[in-house]
Amino acid sequence: MAEAAAAGGGEVRVLGAWASPFVIRVRIALNIKSVAYEFIEDLKMGVKSDLLLKSNPVHKKIPVLIHVDKPISESLVIVQYVDEVWTSGRSILPSDPYDRAIARFWTAYIDDKWFPSLHGIAKAQDEEAMKSAFEQVIDGLLLLEGAFVETNKGSGDFFGGEKIGYIDVALGCFLGWIRATEKMNGVKLFDEAKVPNLSKWAEKFASDPAVKDLLPETDKLVEFAKVLFAKSKAPVPPSTHN
Repeated sequence: MAEAAAAGGGEVRVLGAWASPFVIRVRIALNIKSVAYEFIEDLKMGVKSDLLLKSNPVHKKIPVLIHVDKPISESLVIVQYVDEVWTSGRSILPSDPYDRAIARFWTAYIDDKWFPSLHGIAKAQDEEAMKSAFEQVIDGLLLLEGAFVETNKGSGDFFGGEKIGYIDVALGCFLGWIRATEKMNGVKLFDEAKVPNLSKWAEKFASDPAVKDLLPETDKLVEFAKVLFAKSKAPVPPSTHN
């Protein structure tokens, strides 16, 4: 997506890694607001840069947004910051207080409950654990299918209606890893029969101009995952990020 001048003013940098869904989450938000930024690939060879350690001394994790030399950490915190600072673009969070609260509820569910179950697939050490993890992922997607119907209100292709919103960004950043998980395990998580709305949503989200150049190619992610598996029995590339 072509990047316009930063409406909020000042230099904008993002510390991250290409495969991290949480970094992708931040970059999507910046694209929605047409904010120009410098992307700095961190964690090269697994080593955290001095800039990262200085910018996020508490958690020492990516992503970090640096705006006019002021660092902000935690992906959802960053998305909210971007939405509040660059007001010239369309809003990411709903304007109605109730709708905004509901959006925050579901994004918290995605990060605190649903993502750990997706993470559990990578951690599974035997067939039983793998089956349990997949069941948890599917159960979570069924809940999110209901959330889509509730928050969409019959308008548009996204959780937020006609335009990508807060829940879309929070869930959509995982699409690359969902596809890689499907390919590596020969399963279908976004089953059209079980979650028809989410299946259609995923296609629309992935093709949006703010998103399409950021989601990693499935084969590239699969190869990346294989390398991680070779290094560890419980590799979790996204979990080291926030």
